[in-house]
Amino acid sequence: MDNEIGHEIADALGILLKRTTRTHLHQQLTEGMGEAVDELTYPVLSALARTGPRSAADLAQIAGVDRSGVTRRASRLEAAGLIRREPDPTDRRAHLLVLTDGGQLVVTELRARLAARITASLASWPPGEAEAFARHLRRFMTEGPFA
Repeated sequence: MDNEIGHEIADALGILLKRTTRTHLHQQLTEGMGEAVDELTYPVLSALARTGPRSAADLAQIAGVDRSGVTRRASRLEAAGLIRREPDPTDRRAHLLVLTDGGQLVVTELRARLAARITASLASWPPGEAEAFARHLRRFMTEGPFA
C-alpha cells in the first residue's frame, strides 16, 4: 500500500477534526434542547457521559476546552439542573462534575440525534458498506494512530 491512501485518510480526518466541523454538528444536534444545551456545552456533557464524574481540570483535557471554559459551561449546565458538583472523595478541596438524571436524559437524546444523522447519511450506501465502514473505523481507532 502506498502513502496515497494515508494522505487521503489524513485529509478526511483533518476535516473531521476541525473545530468548525464539530461546532457546526453540535449546533445542529443541540437545536431546541434548551438554553443551557448548545454547541459550547455539548462537549462537556458528552465528555461527562463518556468518562463519569471528573474535576473541571480533568474534563478540560478530555473535552478539549480550557479549564475556565469548562467551569463557565458547567455553571450553565448546573443552573439548568443537568450537572451537579460533588466533593471529590480523594481531595477535600476539589469538586467533581457529575451528570444528573436530567443531564443523562439530555445526553441520551443527543446521542440518539447523532446516531439518526449518521444513519440517514449512510442510507444511500450499498448494502453491507455501512457495516463494513463501522467495523473498519472501529479497528482504525483501536489499532491506528489514535490507539
